[in-house]
Amino acid sequence: MINNQEQFLAEVDRDPVSIYCYHDLHNVEEQNSFYKHSHEKGQLMYIEGGTIQVETDKKTYFVPGNHYVWIPAGVNHGIYSNSKTVLMRTLYIPIKDFEKEYYSTVGVYPATDLLLQLLLHTKDWRGDIQESNRKLYPIVQAIKVLLPDFSKAPINFTIPKIKDEKLREITQYLGNNLDQNIMLSDLANKFDINERSLHRLFKKDIGISFIKFFTIIRMYKAIDYLAQKKHSISEIASKVGYSSIPTFSNTFYKVIGKRPSDYQRGAEILK
Repeated sequence: MINNQEQFLAEVDRDPVSIYCYHDLHNVEEQNSFYKHSHEKGQLMYIEGGTIQVETDKKTYFVPGNHYVWIPAGVNHGIYSNSKTVLMRTLYIPIKDFEKEYYSTVGVYPATDLLLQLLLHTKDWRGDIQESNRKLYPIVQAIKVLLPDFSKAPINFTIPKIKDEKLREITQYLGNNLDQNIMLSDLANKFDINERSLHRLFKKDIGISFIKFFTIIRMYKAIDYLAQKKHSISEIASKVGYSSIPTFSNTFYKVIGKRPSDYQRGAEILK
């Protein structure tokens, strides 16, 4: 766990040419956020055993377990999690000016087997890894060089930042009632707003429909339940509002690219 955020960030950027390695077992009871900040190095963060949210000034990126997020240097962002525990394996990587076009976009990606194998070698490392370190540096440099090849198939698991106060209130209500069968008309009645106006509000403020938004936050919570490995697939489906397991499984596959059962068996670097 990181106790002093400012001190940690200064440590990350102290050596501008090193690749900084850090693995953090996050415990939500001790710390549930890493407040808005930026750093001079790009950040590769692989998530294991839970879920996180990365919030930039424009979007919220949902990062499931067994996926990684790339955050370019200089991008203001916060990191949040409601998972009881989640392991975050992070490399802070310096990017040269001529390389920036390859490393300039925030994105969330499924981890490949090769990336997992390379990260496996770093699991006990902490701190600056310099080019003079002939044993460790080639591993982390290989991750950097191969990152554009790893990052060709991002998952579309994001929502734009919600600006409208009424919509923020509505989406918070949805987040607290994922197990309920809520229709757009139900929301309109509850919040005393015309149904067509509410539909337009979703599209105007965050660029997606009510159905797509509700589906995304339901699948995000389903991933969290799957990572806990305490519930059956049918129980998880019910907890996120699906009475039909096939419908839940098909929806999960469309969003994540895996069936819930396959995701639950996903690889972890440490067992």
